[in-house]
Amino acid sequence: MSGKTKAARAPSEGLGAAKRLVVKIGSSLLADEAKGAIRHDWIAALAEDVAELRRRGRDVVLVSSGAIAIGGTQLGLAGGAMKLEEKQAAAATGQIRLAHAYQEALERHGITVAQILLTLDDTVERRRYLNARSTIDTLLRLGAVPVINENDTVATNEIRFGDNDRLAARVAAMISADTLVLLSTVDGLYTADPERDPNATLVTEVRDITPEITAMAGDAPPGYTSGGMVTKLEAAKIAQTAGCAMVIVDGRRMRPLSALAAGAPSTWFLPKGEPRSARKHWIAASLKPAGVITVDDGALKALRNGKSLLPSGVTAIEGAFERGDAVSVATTGAEEVARGLSAYSAADARRIMGHKSREIQQLLGYRGRDEMIHRDNLVMLIDGGNEPGS
Repeated sequence: MSGKTKAARAPSEGLGAAKRLVVKIGSSLLADEAKGAIRHDWIAALAEDVAELRRRGRDVVLVSSGAIAIGGTQLGLAGGAMKLEEKQAAAATGQIRLAHAYQEALERHGITVAQILLTLDDTVERRRYLNARSTIDTLLRLGAVPVINENDTVATNEIRFGDNDRLAARVAAMISADTLVLLSTVDGLYTADPERDPNATLVTEVRDITPEITAMAGDAPPGYTSGGMVTKLEAAKIAQTAGCAMVIVDGRRMRPLSALAAGAPSTWFLPKGEPRSARKHWIAASLKPAGVITVDDGALKALRNGKSLLPSGVTAIEGAFERGDAVSVATTGAEEVARGLSAYSAADARRIMGHKSREIQQLLGYRGRDEMIHRDNLVMLIDGGNEPGS
């Protein structure tokens, strides 16, 4: 932790340095607490910020709370503790209204909105993770702004996040975002509860979440399900490990992202490395290969030059792996040169190896990826070339 010391990403340049942002929005920012109505004026102001970021070439993903609060009011459930099934009913009702509010606000700027509902399992189970990542990447490439929330209507207690802070951090890690913004009702992390301790000061920068930092968050909220500073620190741990910077800032002001860029009080959690390097380290060091893909000299040269692995350069497939499994990439001399996540199962990989990408649909009966292993999902283990995906 440091107050104003210079770091890898100083608070003053944090948002300006961002290329892909995930912005988490708390329920209290979206819904009028007294009426449970959507704050359309606030969403419209946020949409201006999002549109400005998009004009600057930034990718933006929104992780939005608020569906249960808004839907509960519509169903007459507000004002008391709701049972799980009532929360799920409220979410089903509120999600439609919330998505429409985002659509209406961003449409004024010519921006298409896409709704994605996720559960904890979707960010943990490999194939669902890959599908979600691919969908979000595709939407961003096509110019849309994904709006993500937890799929409360189907999630049980066992597969729920329970708070969107950690969901947002998982999404940021999933899509290799470099910045996660938590729009909250506080400026950031204080040395103590500022409402109880007049001497509490704002911590502007956190490099490591030490026991001292954890103690500043205080106790977890009842049931550890509704956010609070404790879950924000849990989100920061996920983000930092994934190479993603995270910032907590008061979102109650109009155009909160513009205010953050202008230097509004906040707490920045500095990342450990870059998103892509963190992901590559995970692939190289944490995954046990489920099979081996042997490549020819031409493919090896392409990999060393930072290219993806195409089916045409594959000469043999060993093992019984599925799409998304880690595999070893080896030369015809059986030397392991790389590791990556296969875009195809072993059975399908055998059918398309040695063939051009344009032949995949004819060979498999469906149109898959052009690459056997995309460069973003591949890390070289030998010297002699550029890092794939760099």
